[in-house]
Amino acid sequence: MVREDESPWTNQELRDVRRELLSEKDRLLEEIATAEEGLADLIRDSGDGAGDDQADAGSKTFEREHEMSLANNARDMLEQVEHALGRIDDGTYGVCESCGKPIGKYRLQAFPRATLCRSCKEAEERY
Repeated sequence: MVREDESPWTNQELRDVRRELLSEKDRLLEEIATAEEGLADLIRDSGDGAGDDQADAGSKTFEREHEMSLANNARDMLEQVEHALGRIDDGTYGVCESCGKPIGKYRLQAFPRATLCRSCKEAEERY
């Protein structure tokens, strides 16, 4: 489904989007593994914290929270990528999940994980 002023998706264009999403999925899985490994190292190295002054303890807490944040963000993006791949598979890719209108081919080519048309996304961001 595309807007009236756009040409329909070709099989090649959908294959290109799928390839980009699969590449993004691989990158995110690697990023998650790296963040989880870093978090495990921080937890293991932190021990009981005996002898740490407040600055050391704060620094370690900040590093742990940063690694957790990176991992959680990558997991969220991975979920979006997998959702987009599923939408390609079931034929709903390009349809706004809010209003049912076309998202826009150019929007999806720029941001392949998009699930909302521009109007619905702008409305969502206002609230």
